[in-house]
Amino acid sequence: MKNDPANCARCSFKVSDRLCRTEQGKSPDFCPTANLEELARQSLETYKKDAQLYEFARQASIQEGTGYADKERGYEHVRPAKTRIEEIIDFAGRMSYRRIGMAFCIGLRNEAKAVEKLISARDFEVVSAVCKVGRNPKQVIGVEFDEQIDPSTEESMCNPVLQAMILNHERTDFNILLGLCVGHDSMFFKYSEAPCTVLAVKDRVLGHNPLAAIYNVDSYYRSLK
Repeated sequence: MKNDPANCARCSFKVSDRLCRTEQGKSPDFCPTANLEELARQSLETYKKDAQLYEFARQASIQEGTGYADKERGYEHVRPAKTRIEEIIDFAGRMSYRRIGMAFCIGLRNEAKAVEKLISARDFEVVSAVCKVGRNPKQVIGVEFDEQIDPSTEESMCNPVLQAMILNHERTDFNILLGLCVGHDSMFFKYSEAPCTVLAVKDRVLGHNPLAAIYNVDSYYRSLK
């Protein structure tokens, strides 16, 4: 009988009791740890076959551990110790990256300027590309004037493919996304040759903190349900 599709988000067991955390742990019918052991084996083989991926995974896991303080007191007492920007900078250093790419939204130009200064001050070279780079009108991708933000004038399209191509051309080691729109970020991921991470995502209503709607889904944002 075919197992239900994997859906870890619906697991009802306590974290400490889950099969993905402990060998004798519990699992629902749709648990991929229980049902997809062959895929898990294949994933480990993938790490072993690719030395660069292996080292990337190793350093990412080490980076996770450095993000907590008071570890000597035990798991129940650990506390977060590093912000996202600090972790990105640390990880880039661990991987010996020197040229950091940044693809950002023009609406977050001030944030991009601050991030560029922070990273450059730590002896990295920063290459950046704004979403409107190329100054191509939205009509070249079939957008009608009445579908724009301002229907009365020509608007430059966001061009995440060009952003990725620019950073590829500059041979960046590691790329940071800052505030790209839904869909635009997807295209950037697809065309970027360097590995990517996200510093912040676009949420125009919530000040780029999209989880605020999730945290309030039973109160102020109950209409989402």
